[in-house]
Amino acid sequence: MPTNQAPNEASPDTRYRGRFAPTPSGPLHLGSLLTALAGWLCARRARGLWHLRIDDLDQARCASQSVEQILHQLEAHGLTWDGPIRYQHDHLPEYQAALQTLIDQQQVYACQCSRAQLARRLCCGADAAHYDGHCRNLGLPFSDHALRARLRRQAITYVDGWQGVQPSGDIRALGDFVLKRRDGVFSYQLSCAVDEIALGITEVVRGADLMDSTLAQLWVLDALAAPRPAYRHLPVLTDPGSGQKLSKQNHAVPLDCNLAGENLWRCLFYLRQSPPAQLRHAPVQTILQWAVHAWQPQKVPGVPDQAVEPSL
Repeated sequence: MPTNQAPNEASPDTRYRGRFAPTPSGPLHLGSLLTALAGWLCARRARGLWHLRIDDLDQARCASQSVEQILHQLEAHGLTWDGPIRYQHDHLPEYQAALQTLIDQQQVYACQCSRAQLARRLCCGADAAHYDGHCRNLGLPFSDHALRARLRRQAITYVDGWQGVQPSGDIRALGDFVLKRRDGVFSYQLSCAVDEIALGITEVVRGADLMDSTLAQLWVLDALAAPRPAYRHLPVLTDPGSGQKLSKQNHAVPLDCNLAGENLWRCLFYLRQSPPAQLRHAPVQTILQWAVHAWQPQKVPGVPDQAVEPSL
């Protein structure tokens, strides 16, 4: 299976660069497709580039067959990407160099807390985003410990393309998030920020469930004196029965590639693009050509309860 599609016809000096960054812990589901399609449409309408990144740092969660399945699902739905795929596991030296910059700035400290200790001490459980700073001033050695960001009083504000102005208040409310785990795995917050720099990403399109991560990644980008991309956060799709968001953890149904056109039509409906009924059973490329021409990102709903189920 090819891992690189034919490049977009945009001029090579285009400023717009988007990306899609799945974790290969299972196949894509409809919520994944919604995010991928929205980002692909933003890039193609701008005659920009759309990159594919595979977030495979946590090898315990990843499987090679999942990578192949994800690539097949994207290809079946006509969502072509530009340039080589960026596999995170190939870029460990870049993440270490960024971490060292933060260490040199004295913005990192070591943490010895286990998940069990966090769960006992914190009312919110073992979520690193709510760490209480227990080890902040212990001066622990960096070896054999998790490494955390030393957050100081700072407000981080950005304007989200779909969610509006996002003031953080004091970023310390996030807690001193992990930059590198005790087992040596770099965190999502650090690696994602470095990846955006490396690919020259100008706009990130992803789910609204990652908005706290955006604040953390903006902190990293600012600390590294790197340009910030713009952000667009989609409302997440939920299961009509349980009300839970569609996710691999919640056992969302994998995309059926035999229904690629129907899947794309449904996503366009959720994105409030008003796809005509007769388009529902059209070939994938016909649907995508219509979608690029008709794409109006300002119509995308900002809150989940607007993403209602279409009548089938």
